[in-house]
Amino acid sequence: MGMTMTQKILAAHAGLSEVNAGQLIDAKLDLVLGNDITSPVAIKEFDKHGFQGVFDEHKIAMVMDHFAPNKDIKAAQQCKTCRSFARRFTIEHYYDVGEMGIEHALLPEKGLVAAGECIIGADSHTCTYGALGAFSTGVGSSDMAAGMASGSCWFKVPSAIRFELHNQLSAGVSGKDVILHIIGKIGVDGALYQSMEFGGEGLASLSMDDRLTIANMAIEAGAKNGIFEVDDITIAYMKDRVNRPYQIYTPDMDAYDTIIDIDLSAIRPTVAFPHLPENTKTIDEINEQITIDQVVIGSCTNGRISDMQIAADILKGKKVAKDVRVIIIPATQSIYKECIKRGYIDTFIDAGCIVSTPTCGPCLGGYMGILAENERCVATTNRNFVGRMGHTTSEIYLASPAVAAYSALAGYIDGPKGEM
Repeated sequence: MGMTMTQKILAAHAGLSEVNAGQLIDAKLDLVLGNDITSPVAIKEFDKHGFQGVFDEHKIAMVMDHFAPNKDIKAAQQCKTCRSFARRFTIEHYYDVGEMGIEHALLPEKGLVAAGECIIGADSHTCTYGALGAFSTGVGSSDMAAGMASGSCWFKVPSAIRFELHNQLSAGVSGKDVILHIIGKIGVDGALYQSMEFGGEGLASLSMDDRLTIANMAIEAGAKNGIFEVDDITIAYMKDRVNRPYQIYTPDMDAYDTIIDIDLSAIRPTVAFPHLPENTKTIDEINEQITIDQVVIGSCTNGRISDMQIAADILKGKKVAKDVRVIIIPATQSIYKECIKRGYIDTFIDAGCIVSTPTCGPCLGGYMGILAENERCVATTNRNFVGRMGHTTSEIYLASPAVAAYSALAGYIDGPKGEM
């Protein structure tokens, strides 16, 4: 029996000719990531165990994105802890106010992840980097501490589900709709501790932003990681960003436990209702008028320039509904600058939105848009659990930037319907 993409990457990083699902291995790491919430815990463990140095100051990244700019004294202390650690060990990739962005948008943009690499991050959405053909997964802060010190991590090799993509997306449908459709189909534990692997001729119709969005939410199906086959689109994305050799791994088709066919042309704009990402309905299936109080367009899932463009095109020359607060969050400084150059910031402000500096902010109930009792929000984020963005009676509806923008104008959940 052959190996999946994930298994081939893990075998190579463990120095083995092959690995099998369920096998425990010790694999070398190409990058260790932490943020302003998880890194302080890892630093405490690092110091408690008496480590005197990091394995490679060029292969550790710390991004101050969750509560930065600091929302309170505790957040300021957390960032100070990270800042001091980065200075102590001359960590090259430390990103703070003025140069930071949302970590899972920033690292690919900076060329810090590449095909065939093995990456851990003390954040569950580290699985994002599988869009580039890498193995990347979220770990706890203790594993981050050990990874920073040793440059390696223990893994249980996952089995895999292959998603065979066919045809191409219709107008108005994006990667967010694809992953919500898949999670609605298999459930939030449908890929529990498995690798979600994507390939097929339909791959060519997905932009890199679509792939980053899909890989980002693999964890919402319980997956260990998500990973895409490397093609010309991947190589073109890495060309001007990645300045080191990388390895492309292709899967053996007999390695998959399950293969699920996905007809991209049949997917419709999709919304995940409270309080699980699997609780999905297409925009055509929503027969009631669900009024909303807030819209958030941003996050590590949908804060990239294509997301900003989709929202700006829909909002241009219009005004958001009177009683709806709309928060736009470009995911990185370079995306923010590009929005300025293209006139998107004027479009957003003229429509009645506010535009934030790059931050995770409201996604995890941090700040910049906390929900009050019984309020409803349409968000391009990745989780809609009870109390995720504020009060426990508030409701989050996960959607694409297109649906979020249409909803902002309508004052209720809305989007492109019928033939597109």
